Amino acid sequence: MEPFAGIGMFIPLILIGIIFYFLLIRPEQAKRKKHQNMLENLTKGDEIVTNGGLHGKILGISNDKKIVLLSVGEVNNNEVKIQISLSAIAFLKKGGELIEGE
Repeated sequence: MEPFAGIGMFIPLILIGIIFYFLLIRPEQAKRKKHQNMLENLTKGDEIVTNGGLHGKILGISNDKKIVLLSVGEVNNNEVKIQISLSAIAFLKKGGELIEGE
């Protein structure tokens, strides 16, 4: 009996693992890194879209960068402001188009 005969049974599993990494894990890591970079570079005046579909303009970001103050529109000539978690931001809008993010 050859000492490496049992390794042949594991080659398909190793190949499946490599394919799984390059088709699923690596692209997801790149997407997550791009989204995190977008969140870190948000500034006052940026237009964003939340995970819930709320569109607004950033009025301010807390010092610990966890809470964002948004302007979402006007009601009776009064600006409507809300606070959201930074993690709730899905997209950055530029020129009316959604860019960067998930």
